[in-house]
Amino acid sequence: MEILPAANATQQTPPSAASASVLSSDFEVFLQMLTAQAEYQDPLEPIDSSEYAAQLAQFSMVEQQVTTNDLMEQVLTALGANDMASAANWIGMEALVQGPADYNGDSVTIAPNPPIAADEVTLIVSNAQGTEVQRIALPVSAEPYDWDGIQSDGTPLPHGEYTFQIESSANGEVIVTEPALSYARVTEARIENGSTLLVLNSGYMILANNVAGLREPA
Repeated sequence: MEILPAANATQQTPPSAASASVLSSDFEVFLQMLTAQAEYQDPLEPIDSSEYAAQLAQFSMVEQQVTTNDLMEQVLTALGANDMASAANWIGMEALVQGPADYNGDSVTIAPNPPIAADEVTLIVSNAQGTEVQRIALPVSAEPYDWDGIQSDGTPLPHGEYTFQIESSANGEVIVTEPALSYARVTEARIENGSTLLVLNSGYMILANNVAGLREPA
């Protein structure tokens, strides 16, 4: 995300101030037009006062719309600030998300959710290059599983980014293979285009409303 320099940010005119300036300028032009219209009207066929009233009413409607837009901008700004304040409370927490996890020697908690029909469940682990590096038989259960990164020969896998899939089988046939959810620590919260984004310790970014669960750091 590009961050504008502070100098540029201070030079920007607030939307409400800009709207008020434009509205004031337009009103002066409108009055000049009404004055000219009254000055050069035909004395034998004067302009009906109802036309003046209609024009004033039209301008009043425009003025109200501009004011309403300014109020909406203030409300949206306030809501964005509230979202940021709420999201800031998530920093340091562990979010249950779908996506890559950062393995640094500490275990990664996987949340499998196999279908009821499954009688075998396998955790498939792949590295950042997409290469499968490990398969682990799991209990047929939705209980969390702590993946420690240790291979069958007792050696740990290299630190880095890993992705996980849950392969569910029934009667010896695979019935579904789907991405697994895992817990990752939230390191940063951002507001972009009205959406709250969370940055995870793996560098992966996810929408806050895609978080399936939240817990205190293990």
